[in-house]
Amino acid sequence: MKQIVCVYCEGNDTKIAVFSKSQDTIKLLRTASSSTVGLKKSAGHGKENLADLGGGDLGSDISFEEFGNVGGEESVSDVGMIADVLSDLSLKKSQFIPIITEPVANYHVYEGDKELEKSKLIESIIQEVESTKGVSVDSASIDCIDLNEKSILSVFVEGDIPCVNFVNSLASHNHRRYYRIPTIKTADLSLAYYVSKTTKFFPEDYSLIIYIGKEYSKLIFLEGQKLKHLGATLDIGTKNLHTYDVYFSKILLEMENGGIPKLDNIILCGEDRSENLLLSFYGTFPEANVTELKFENIDTSALETDEVSHVSAFAIPISVATEYFDEQDKLYTGINILPRDIKERQKVLQFGWHSYVLFPLIFGAAFFFTNNILSNFSEIENLDKEIDELTQRQIQNQAIVGQMTPLNEKINSFDVTQAILDSASVGTEIWGNNLDKASSFIERRRNFWITKLETVSPIEIKLTGYSLSRSVLTEFAQYNSTSLLKSILYEPLRDKNAFIYTLNYKINEKQ
Repeated sequence: MKQIVCVYCEGNDTKIAVFSKSQDTIKLLRTASSSTVGLKKSAGHGKENLADLGGGDLGSDISFEEFGNVGGEESVSDVGMIADVLSDLSLKKSQFIPIITEPVANYHVYEGDKELEKSKLIESIIQEVESTKGVSVDSASIDCIDLNEKSILSVFVEGDIPCVNFVNSLASHNHRRYYRIPTIKTADLSLAYYVSKTTKFFPEDYSLIIYIGKEYSKLIFLEGQKLKHLGATLDIGTKNLHTYDVYFSKILLEMENGGIPKLDNIILCGEDRSENLLLSFYGTFPEANVTELKFENIDTSALETDEVSHVSAFAIPISVATEYFDEQDKLYTGINILPRDIKERQKVLQFGWHSYVLFPLIFGAAFFFTNNILSNFSEIENLDKEIDELTQRQIQNQAIVGQMTPLNEKINSFDVTQAILDSASVGTEIWGNNLDKASSFIERRRNFWITKLETVSPIEIKLTGYSLSRSVLTEFAQYNSTSLLKSILYEPLRDKNAFIYTLNYKINEKQ
């Protein structure tokens, strides 16, 4: 569990106690107290002088009284001193519990309907306080507990809270915006709870708890284990007390005001633990059992021996720590106050009224843009699917195109072939006509023949052969007007006269 730092401001005196809890044991880690009156610090000396001021051990009970002249003197705030004493603790991870008492804490006994739920009960108490005392109280600054079967004791705060101011000053000194404050406790009711928890009384016993501070003292009356009456805070303490008789007269007056017929037990705690105090109460109330408040359930092993002997001075912080840890364990529900301004200060994000007005617009805009973004994401997803389909189709089409390319090449080559064949067929017909004509002439004459054909040009061929008559060659050349007889040579064949000839035969396209 996190460490808690209990801060109790009593007049000019500030007491601080640091606690932690492991399993079922509450451990007191550090105690310190300071007073802004007569607080001095040697000039030219810093944190190292804490040992001379009684703070050499950071676990000690630091009491800064008057130290006289120790060189040049300058006033030092208790905030700086306490900050030095607690410097080795991780305060930013700790929780601070301010402890209030009169006059910051105001008590009001409510005798109305106790069966109301908590919020309506608080509203009813606030209305009664405003009507009877003329004080306007915020619902966050008031809380209540059962006093007896008929009454409810409510506590509310007014004005500045010194302990809260001290915690804020400590945070500022350590360069923090704030220290975490989970709740504010009351000194009187927490002390009454601690005594009731740790000390057993008979149901018919009337017991008095006396807390003696440096400047103030408290009188708390119990009937059995329950709170009976809260006496007014006495402005007497160890600093301004000259005789214990003042206590006795105040006690008798508060017994009369609270309807206390007798005292069976007197429990002493606080700054004064002298033997004279015990003897004085024994003499005045001989029938009462006078004892000192014990803290046997608190682990004080972290403190030195002399510090443990003065632990009673921190009875109120110890009582508050015990009550707070019991509340965390759901064993008890006490007074818990946390004014609205403290809650606002501790918020991570602090907003004004205009910020809350903008909240609906912000949420509306966020919803609008989120909806549009989701719609766009859905559309993008659909488009991506469509793109994938088109890509697959493109791949398929490219494959088909790849298959069609050889076919196109074949078709193109067929067209070329067809054109060649077409052009060739035209020439074939011309050649056929000319050859038919030549063949017809040779068939009629039967005295010359062709032995060799050579191409001279696309429309002209060279004919070589033999003839038995020179005149038939001349006649053949004349028969085909485009032919040219190139040569005639005499060359006998066997026993017959023959001629070898050469003739260029040109195609006559008009035939």
